[in-house]
Amino acid sequence: MRAVSDTSDPAGALDFTGRSVIVTGGTRGLGRVICRTFLDAGADVVTCARNAPDGPVTSTDGTREAVFTTADVRDPDQVEAVVATAVDRFGRLDVLVNNAGGAPPADSATVSPRFNEKIVALNLIAPMTFCQAAHRVMDDQGHDGVIINISSVSGTRPNPLGVAYGAAKAGLVNMGATLAHEWGPGIRVLTLTVGMIVTEDAGLYYGGDDGIAAVGANLAMRRMGDPAEVADMCLVLASPLARWMTGTNVEVHGGGEGPAYLDSSTGEVSRP
Repeated sequence: MRAVSDTSDPAGALDFTGRSVIVTGGTRGLGRVICRTFLDAGADVVTCARNAPDGPVTSTDGTREAVFTTADVRDPDQVEAVVATAVDRFGRLDVLVNNAGGAPPADSATVSPRFNEKIVALNLIAPMTFCQAAHRVMDDQGHDGVIINISSVSGTRPNPLGVAYGAAKAGLVNMGATLAHEWGPGIRVLTLTVGMIVTEDAGLYYGGDDGIAAVGANLAMRRMGDPAEVADMCLVLASPLARWMTGTNVEVHGGGEGPAYLDSSTGEVSRP
């Protein structure tokens, strides 16, 4: 494995050959692309989800495959089993990407406490539990490892019909900063806040191609993101190129949404 301090060859710093990576929720959407990106970089990848994928999670060329294990990330025993799978198969754990999460819309005034508990459990408590399980391994192997928690812009702005989800995602930012101080310097803990990206479910949220284009036009980059653009940043943050980064929140959101007042005002200011 490449030494942490060796960044004389930036391309080589992104070579993950011999490194073991866990990506939660890696069977579809962003998680599947993160798995593929690490596989392409040479990493040995373990992924988990409650249901098996439709097909194997592979590298771009199809020659390398992630190890899949069924797990509900809200169950501490199943979390421990996923970590044990990585150690048993590959002898160590170098990177954890807490990607699993999500929530359906729900009216904040009438949503049940039980629903909120489930959403917070999936999006905040489960990553916390996975961090603890990963820490035990990384600590034993010499205080060496990287943890990346995937958050969302829903945790940094108002999130109507998603109060529990937004609050949980906001909590990941504080959790990352806290764990970085407790577990540093050897174990780096980072938050990656994801903006609006186009996955296989994008049409359900944005209304097809026209809706996706309209939403993207409100971003500084004038388009929604591709999951690969987020996965690439995971690779960089897990690499020696980010060796002095920990406890921080990295936003990958195409520049974010433009101020709504520009569209609401009657003035002549307009976007180009």
